[in-house]
Amino acid sequence: MERRVAREFRHKVNLLIDNEAEKDYLYDVLRMYHQSMNLPVLVGDLKLVINEPSRLPLFDAIRPLIPLKHQVEYDQLTPKRSRKLKEVRLDRLDPEGLGLSVRGGVEFSCGLFISQLVKGGQADNAGLQVGDEIVRINGYSISSCTHEEVINLIRTKKIVSIKVRHVGMIPVKSSPDEPLKWQYVDQFVSECGEGKGSVAGLASSGGRDSKEKKVFISLIGTKGMGCSISSGPTQKPGIFISNVKPDSLSAEVGLEVGDQIVEVNGVDFSNVDHKEAVRVLKSSRTLTISVVAGAGKELFMTEEERQREARLRELERQELMHQKRLALETNKIIKEQQEKERLRKLEISQKAAEEEERYRREIEQITAEEEKFKKEWEEDWGPKEPPKSLKTVTAEVHSPPRSKHKKDLKGVAHDQLETDDVDEVNMKQDKQGFQKYVEDFDPYSMFTPDQIIGKDVRLLRIKKEGSLDLAVEGGIDSPIGKIVVSAIYEDGAADKHGGIVKGDEILAVNGKILIDSKLAEAQATLAKAWNMGGDWIDLVIAASPPKEYDDEMTFF
Repeated sequence: MERRVAREFRHKVNLLIDNEAEKDYLYDVLRMYHQSMNLPVLVGDLKLVINEPSRLPLFDAIRPLIPLKHQVEYDQLTPKRSRKLKEVRLDRLDPEGLGLSVRGGVEFSCGLFISQLVKGGQADNAGLQVGDEIVRINGYSISSCTHEEVINLIRTKKIVSIKVRHVGMIPVKSSPDEPLKWQYVDQFVSECGEGKGSVAGLASSGGRDSKEKKVFISLIGTKGMGCSISSGPTQKPGIFISNVKPDSLSAEVGLEVGDQIVEVNGVDFSNVDHKEAVRVLKSSRTLTISVVAGAGKELFMTEEERQREARLRELERQELMHQKRLALETNKIIKEQQEKERLRKLEISQKAAEEEERYRREIEQITAEEEKFKKEWEEDWGPKEPPKSLKTVTAEVHSPPRSKHKKDLKGVAHDQLETDDVDEVNMKQDKQGFQKYVEDFDPYSMFTPDQIIGKDVRLLRIKKEGSLDLAVEGGIDSPIGKIVVSAIYEDGAADKHGGIVKGDEILAVNGKILIDSKLAEAQATLAKAWNMGGDWIDLVIAASPPKEYDDEMTFF
C-alpha cells in the first residue's frame, strides 16, 4: 500500500514539476518533516515550491504521506480549493456596489480572480471568497477576455450573474513586462475594514499592511489641503496621493504618499479621472475622505526606496537559493550513502554465490571420490553374484528383526543381529517384492549440507495398509531437539515395512521437512499424510546409530 502511494506521488510530481532542483527540494522538505514532525514548517516550505495553481493538486498527493494524527491539522493549514462551480447574482445598481475587487485578464496571462471583498457587502454575503476565479459572467466565458472587457461585460446588465470556482491563490503582476507570480490568499488579503470595494487592475492592492481609513478635513480658514494627487497607470487605475507637504493639513490627519482615495463626500473615486477628482475635492470646504493606506506606495517610491526594496527582495531570493543548495547537498549525501549500501549488498551476494559454487564443487569431488572408493572395494572384496547396494545392506542390518518374539525385546542392538536373522529379513523382503529404502534418493536435493551432515539419510516408501502405528516424541522446542520415533507397534504398517525403528529421526513426510517442527506439528503432518489419498507414504529418516552396549543384548 505504502509503495503504491509513493509511486503515485512521484508520478504526480514528475507530471507537475519540470525543474529537477525543485523536485529535489520537495523530497528533502518531506524527509525533514518526517524527522522533525513540524507540520507548520512543512506547509510553509511546500508553499515555496507549490507556487502556482497548476501545482495545487500536489497538496492532495502529499496528504497520504502525512501521519493520521497530523492530517486534520494538515487540512487546516493547506489551501482549500474546489472543482465545483458556484453561481451568484449581484445587483449592479445597489448603492453599496458589488463589494468586490478583481485582478487579472488575458493580457496578464491568467484568469480573473477576486482579490478583495468588502466585509458585509453583496459579494461577501453571497458567499464569494478571495481567491475565487471567475469563469463566467452573464453566461459568457471570460477565459479570453481582457480586464477592461470583463468590466464592460459586468456593466451590460442590472443583475450580474457570476460563476466562480475557488482556487485559493491570487495572481501578482504590476506590469505586463513583469513575470507572473502567485500568492496564497493568507499571504495577500489586506484588512479592508468597512469601506467599499472597487474593480481594480492586477497590481497589488498594498499587501497585508494596507487598510482603509476615513479622515475628516475642514478647509475653512486654510490655504488648502497641502497635498497633490495623481492618476494611477493603466494596470493600476485610481486616484493616489502623490505628495504631502510637511506640517500641512493632510499631514496632520495622517495622509501619506501612496494612499489611494476611494471616496470623497460619498462620491466613488474608483472610476473617476484626474480632472473629475480635482473638481470634487474643490467643491466643498468640508471633506470626508476614505483612503486605502499605502495602496499605491510603490508608484511613488524614491530611487533610494526602490533600491532598498530591491535589496530586500534579492536577500530573500538568496536565502531561498541557499536553502535549496543545502537541500541538494543533503540529497546528494543520501544518494551516495544509498549507492554505497547497494554496492555493499551486491558484493555480499557475489561472495555468497562464489562460496556456494565452491561448496558445490567440493561436494561433487567428495561424491566422485566415494564412488571411486566404492567401486574399488567391490572389485577387491565383493562376491561373484551381483552385490547388494550399500544403502540396502545398511538398511537391512539396521532394521529390527521381523519375528514376533524378537519384537517384544527391548535394548537389542540393530547392528548385532546374527547372520541367520539378517538372512531371514532379506528373504521376507524379497517375498514382499519391494525394497525398504529407495536406492536412487539424493538427500542433497531436499536438504542443505548443514542439515544432514554426519547423518545416514534414507527414503522409505510405506504402503498404506491399516494403521501406521508409529509414535514420535521430541520436537525443536524439546531437549531432544528433533522428531524421533519413540515406539513402533506390532502388526502396524511401519512394523510390516521393517525399515524404521525406535530412535530413528524423521526428517520429512511426503516432501514436507520436519527438522524445525514442534511435536504437535509433526504429529499433525504424519496423520494428514496417512489419511489423505494415495497408496503410499514417503518418510525421510536419519537412521539412529547402532548401540554399543553388550549388556543390552539378549539372545534366545
